[in-house]
This record gives sequence, C-alpha cells and structure tokens, in this order.
Amino acid sequence: MRNKHYFVFALILVSLMVITVQLKAQQQKPPRPSPCPMQQHTSEHDAAEMNRRGEQGMGFSQTATTHHFRLSKEGGEIEVEANDAHDAASRDQIRMHLRHIAESFAAGDFEIPMFVHDQTPPGVPAMRQLKDAISYKFAETEHGGRVRINTKDTAAIAAIHEFLRFQIKEHHTGDPLDVIGN
Repeated sequence: MRNKHYFVFALILVSLMVITVQLKAQQQKPPRPSPCPMQQHTSEHDAAEMNRRGEQGMGFSQTATTHHFRLSKEGGEIEVEANDAHDAASRDQIRMHLRHIAESFAAGDFEIPMFVHDQTPPGVPAMRQLKDAISYKFAETEHGGRVRINTKDTAAIAAIHEFLRFQIKEHHTGDPLDVIGN
C-alpha cells in the first residue's frame, strides 16, 4: 500500500515539474499578438461607411457595380461598370457620374472623392494645382463608362498615380499598383 502512495506521489511530483518547465518556456517566448476584433470591426465598418458615402456621392450602388483604376505612362483611367449586363439603371447612373467626374476634375473640383473617402486623397492637391496640364476624357463602355486621365507633365503623372493607387487600395479592386502596358 505504501508503494502505491509513493508511486502516486512521485507521479504528481513529476507532473508538477513538467508543468513548471512548460510555464517557464512560455514566459520566455514573446507573446503573439492576437488579432484585435475591434480593428477588424473598424475596417469593416469603415468600408461600409465608404460604400454608403459612395452611393450617396456617386448616385449608384457600390455593390451592384465594379470600379477599376488603372495606371498608364501618361496618367491612367477610372472605369466603373454595372455587374449585371441587364442593369440599365446602374449603367446610366455610372455614365452620368463619370461625365460629371471628368468635368469636375478638369475644373479642379475633387469634392466627390473627398466626400466618399472622408479625407483628401493623396495626389489631389497637386492635381488641383496642375489642372491645366491634365485632360479628363469620358467614354462610354458597354456596361458603364471610363474617364481617361492624361498629361505630359511628370509632376502631374506622379500625382495621378498617387491618386489612383489610393483608390485601388481603398476600393480593394485588386488592380495593379504599377504601370502596365502602354
């Protein structure tokens, strides 16, 4: 009977020693940062707020349409299309909005992107200052439209690229952040 008690006592003692060693090892490792649920919520909340402001400022559903922002050697382009080929209402609203954007940007008015993003997007101050060196040309596409942004001015090109990269990131379009092709 005594041997049984010694065996149980020894087993408990060894178990405590193993647990102590494991605890000391964990204390020596730097703690891993756990994902903050508030940060994820804030990002989702921010995206939802941006989409809400986008619908208000652009006049069409942000989920029923797809934005693309592309960089080119002489500037870039903004393209928006209705996701549903039969959604004539979104297509027409996109076209109206992009016509307005081309005119507004040419005049140095960037109030809509400032409203949608709740901040002045990077590149906008320089694009305003260099507005006479930049052209904005609207064109219809099958399911929406596009605004081509062109210039020969190197400072304006840099500002346009900064603006378009910001848009790509904010709208999570997945478009390339570098100039591709012409």
